[in-house]
Amino acid sequence: MTNHHRLHKSRRETLPPGARVAGLYRGAFLADAFAIDLPPGATRDVMALARFAFERPAPWVDRLMALRDRLVGGFGLKTASALRADRPGGAPRVGIFRIYETHANEVVLGEDDRHLDFRVSVMRSVAGDSLTAVTVVHCHNLFGRNYIRLIAPFHRLVVRSALERAARSGWPAEAAG
Repeated sequence: MTNHHRLHKSRRETLPPGARVAGLYRGAFLADAFAIDLPPGATRDVMALARFAFERPAPWVDRLMALRDRLVGGFGLKTASALRADRPGGAPRVGIFRIYETHANEVVLGEDDRHLDFRVSVMRSVAGDSLTAVTVVHCHNLFGRNYIRLIAPFHRLVVRSALERAARSGWPAEAAG
């Protein structure tokens, strides 16, 4: 495997204890982490990295989300279009995700709904050579647990796709200064 190939391939990671969502791991119905290497010269701006990875999904992800919205809209769950439109006070989002916290090396995204709450921590390593997406899901009821059982394999594909698609596109470069 060449170094170039490694820069475009995500990998499953152990849940990083330093993630701001680490306190949410205990009791989570789903908790996973995927990482990808960043090339030298990639921006150190974690918000820019999160936006680059999660605001431009692959066309198949958009189609999958449209199908999901048609299937769950009748159950009163938030749809992707409703999430994108929900900007109280003009609050920014990263794609469909609400921004909960921003820090130098990490941004915490997520959403709360009647069936579950989830958080996605997007973390740039201190060395700046990798980006990790940590997802933690807490279910409120049986519907939420069954929903996650059904979508977990798709969730993993979507997260890995977002990281790998961003890597293939070429991560944003560090601003010259």
